[in-house]
Amino acid sequence: MTIAVLGGGAWGTALAQVIASGDRPVTLWARESEVVEAVNGAHENPLFLPKIPLSPLIRATSDLGEIAGAEAVLVVTPAQHMRSVLRGLAPTGQALILCAKGIEAGTLKLLHDVAHEEHPDSPIAVLSGPTFAHEVAAGLPTAITLAAGDEAQAKALAALIARPTFRPYVSTDLAGAEIGGAVKNVLAIACGVVEGAGLGQNARAALIARGFAEMTRFGMARGARPETLAGLSGLGDLVLTCSSTSSRNFSLGVGLGQGKSARDLLSDRRTVAEGAATAPVLVEAARAAGVDMPIAEAVCALLSGEAEVGAVVERLLTRPLSAEVRA
Repeated sequence: MTIAVLGGGAWGTALAQVIASGDRPVTLWARESEVVEAVNGAHENPLFLPKIPLSPLIRATSDLGEIAGAEAVLVVTPAQHMRSVLRGLAPTGQALILCAKGIEAGTLKLLHDVAHEEHPDSPIAVLSGPTFAHEVAAGLPTAITLAAGDEAQAKALAALIARPTFRPYVSTDLAGAEIGGAVKNVLAIACGVVEGAGLGQNARAALIARGFAEMTRFGMARGARPETLAGLSGLGDLVLTCSSTSSRNFSLGVGLGQGKSARDLLSDRRTVAEGAATAPVLVEAARAAGVDMPIAEAVCALLSGEAEVGAVVERLLTRPLSAEVRA
């Protein structure tokens, strides 16, 4: 089966490296001409994944037409651009494995629903879990969730991309795999704020636990299974991105916690902190579903400049006392 990767950022490049490590040629589509030239000429991507030698089996292109012939496509474009990119991809019925994390603005739809609308004849799967691109590309051990609507299909796609150091666990819970990845990006910003503001490790641990409760409430309201949210694509990814400066979302939160403006922090970045785009969409979707998500609301207030760190922390700490587990 021929495989392509749609998106030449750090994660897309790392996934191309995973595929190529199985002695399988892979086509990598990138918007940036400098990425295409560097991957094909020097077998590296210094713009998004520096200091990682890439396999010569990876061939880059900026022509979407060259992706159309692939039988399976890993879609790694940012969540808010996924629909437009998929719309430009010829519908050939190829399997689409979605690797971005977010909820579409405006429609409030999960990305597998977006992909199904644009490519109704394609099998759709979701790849999500605790993964830093540079570690995956370097061949360090990684476990991840691969969800598809049909278990046999999920197993077939998992076998296609599995490598000795890259282990997919299969699921049929597309919504759960997606919601875990989307919500944890917002919570990672909140944990970065705790770090940047010097609020301590107790506060971070509490935020992770209460954030996971928010993730679970929202996920179940949108049809996710609790065991998926407690797995790699939910809790596993949450722990990773809430505890390391290698996380773009966590690093953004650190800057916010230090009193820097979201506008300045985001304008100074080449790579995307998906949580910044997801936060207002998540809050809108939670309100529509009648789900209380105070941490996500707090992150939105910081990103929009509506409130400063001190006011947001005070707002969270003065919420009415309540039972830890809601009936």
